[in-house]
Amino acid sequence: MKTGFLIKLVSILMPVVGMMSCGPESGNQPQVDIEAILARPNAYVGSKQCEFCHLEHYDSWENTLHSLTLQDVTRNQDALIAEIDPGTIRTDLRRLGDTLKVPADQIYIPKPEDVRYTIGMQWEQRFLVEKDQVLYVAPVQYNAKTDRWINYRENDWDKRPWIKKCGGCHATGIDLDKNTFSESSVGCEACHGPGSHHVALPEKAVFKKHQTIVNPSHLPAGFRNQICGSCHSRGKSTKEKNFDWPVGYLPGRALGRYYKYTSFAEGDTEFVYPNEFAKGRYQQYNDWKKSEHAREGVTCTSCHYVHRLGVPPTQYQTKGAGSQQCLLCHKMINNNQAHSIHSFANCIGCHMPRIIENGGAGKTHSHVFKTVLPKETMKNADIPNSCQTCHKHKDTDLATLQQLYDSIVKKSLLRVHQTRPRW
Repeated sequence: MKTGFLIKLVSILMPVVGMMSCGPESGNQPQVDIEAILARPNAYVGSKQCEFCHLEHYDSWENTLHSLTLQDVTRNQDALIAEIDPGTIRTDLRRLGDTLKVPADQIYIPKPEDVRYTIGMQWEQRFLVEKDQVLYVAPVQYNAKTDRWINYRENDWDKRPWIKKCGGCHATGIDLDKNTFSESSVGCEACHGPGSHHVALPEKAVFKKHQTIVNPSHLPAGFRNQICGSCHSRGKSTKEKNFDWPVGYLPGRALGRYYKYTSFAEGDTEFVYPNEFAKGRYQQYNDWKKSEHAREGVTCTSCHYVHRLGVPPTQYQTKGAGSQQCLLCHKMINNNQAHSIHSFANCIGCHMPRIIENGGAGKTHSHVFKTVLPKETMKNADIPNSCQTCHKHKDTDLATLQQLYDSIVKKSLLRVHQTRPRW
């Protein structure tokens, strides 16, 4: 009895619901002036706006370090990963001795209540403080890996406004006129561009809506990589003087118009080796541009993902762990020549040597993907080599290492040539 009644009720209500949902827009729904929306400036709206329609992508982005680049301490005291204790900090600073440019007892140490934002949280942490309504990076840094405090530009920290030196890559939507930013993280719009047009347009304007946001996967590979390169590189803005990030660049634009990369040839001996390999951090893109990967079209996202469902499997957001990432493409078929030594199957040990100074995180991997042989160090002592980055060979004589390498290659080639063909 009840079942029959429900069937009749549904049959009566369905046409009514259908008429309500399919009725003419002029009668029941407000008209949306698409051209008027697009005539307004395309502004930043924040990643929370993306969550409503792109929940899975938003949730996976929240699991990455991009979402935690800059954290507001005034809203979240737990953003601080260490106690700011002047006694402990000065004790650590004194250990640095003559390397300090300002005596340890005179270096400014912020009070916890003076810290506005933290920068970083996994390997190290720096602190933004406000002075005359301008944000600066405080001259002390906590290294999580070593549980030690070190100095950071203690002699000129208050002459280097954060927004000029770092802002464009720590936050999203920098407004230089107002000296502000729209979001304290590397948010969705850092890679997809400003989203106010995209958010305001209705779903029915599907083609217009898609055209108002940048989908990096739809860009040519070179332009897709430039989005990563806008921050994972070192250089100077070509549009604004004394800015260390590409002011005016937006995803999809040609990065070279907004940024000039640093180089040893032009005098940068602090961050670049004589062979033009990166010496200082934040130069993965600089390195990659010199690599065979770049020439063959292997991009950043060939190895790394930006956001994905689930917990990130590696701290570097690679698709495979360690050398397993390399083996996804480079299938090993011959255990010969240099690949016959003890580091066989340790691709990154030789091809991505740890030669880049990375502050408190220690040394990190080169991204030129090229083995640097001992003979290159023998020619120029300022160039480190792959062999001596390994604990086994760190103190071995360079000539001995090169001789060992040459003999292995020679024996392997001889063995190959002496092997009778199988056909």
